[in-house]
Amino acid sequence: MGTPRAVVIGAGIGGLTAAAALHHQGWQVTVLERAATLEPVGAGISLAANAQRALDTIGVGDEVRALAAWQGTGGVRTPGGRWLSRTDSAAATARFGGDLVLLHRATLAGLLAARLPDGAVRTGIAAQLADPGAADRPARVTTADGELEAELVVGADGINSAVRRALFPDHPGPVYAGFTTWRMVVPAPARPFAPHETWGRGRLWGSQPLKDGRVYAYAAAVAPPRARAHDDERAELLRLFGGWHQPIPDILAAVEPQAVLRHDVRSMTTPLPAYHRGRTALLGDAAHPMTPNLGQGGNQAVEDAVVLAHHLGDGAAPPSAALPAYTRDRLPRTMDVVRRSARVGRLAMLTAAPAVALRAAAVALAGRLGPAVALRGLDGIPDWSPPGPTYPAGTPATRVARRTGTSR
Repeated sequence: MGTPRAVVIGAGIGGLTAAAALHHQGWQVTVLERAATLEPVGAGISLAANAQRALDTIGVGDEVRALAAWQGTGGVRTPGGRWLSRTDSAAATARFGGDLVLLHRATLAGLLAARLPDGAVRTGIAAQLADPGAADRPARVTTADGELEAELVVGADGINSAVRRALFPDHPGPVYAGFTTWRMVVPAPARPFAPHETWGRGRLWGSQPLKDGRVYAYAAAVAPPRARAHDDERAELLRLFGGWHQPIPDILAAVEPQAVLRHDVRSMTTPLPAYHRGRTALLGDAAHPMTPNLGQGGNQAVEDAVVLAHHLGDGAAPPSAALPAYTRDRLPRTMDVVRRSARVGRLAMLTAAPAVALRAAAVALAGRLGPAVALRGLDGIPDWSPPGPTYPAGTPATRVARRTGTSR
């Protein structure tokens, strides 16, 4: 048997993790990214213990843990600054086996790309799925440079996935969740602060420190779909959040208007029939876009990637036989996270004053009962562990040698 070939469409976090995990298993991997450079769109990404354990399977978990900046307390606040509930990293570690690590997406992309051979990632190339493949034929991908055949194609092309539409053209796809988000990374403000989310009426703000001293901030607000500020998005944030507690005004004073990213939130609570067809698999936002309220979108993409590689192994079994197990493992879990995230999103975006007051009272009560109560709502998500062993040091060449009979 020769080395199995995989083509990954999309070089986001999920696509790069899948490529690294498959390469680790001995696959020849090509990643096709339509963007001209490998600069991930977005700002920060939070990796919970489940994603950290998943990254252990390719030897990246400890590098991510070393970037943890959260070493104390944090929690939920009101716009006036009152703490409704507090938790801490020690409580998260005790309950889930690890605390939250927040890092820039570009940092994580760099760690993942470093696990791939030179030339494996090809940027500036738009790719289309021409044939998903079957047991008796390879999958085919077309590009402006020609056609590629592979034993496996991975659709990691995001929320607007063309691969998903090609596999399941009758599915309705993601729908607008009713609110929009802003994200930014800024220098640390002069006054120190504890990590927090602040919940108001139909609005939310989060401020989280990064290891390098900068701050990742995000905001959300109920808005009509496709709405945009009449001037610029920083000015819109000042109108919505400028009167909220510190460090929010300081962060807004430090950000440049062009550095504010705004995107409408869409999720897909109607599940796909499967996460594969033929020799083609979907992962991440291509398979199960979700609201950001549990911070699990990127985490679930990482999980998808390592579970996919686990089921495919070294390619000895055809992907058309191995991929149903991937769907069986991932579809129920990810759709549970999608629905739980959507429920939290609806709670966070409440606009009626009585409902907002009731929400604040419930969060405050949970806070008084201790961090364990506040964290209980996440049970079943960060405590997940990947199937199969972990690999502190990758040796894909050894596995290729075993498969081809050339090892000693």
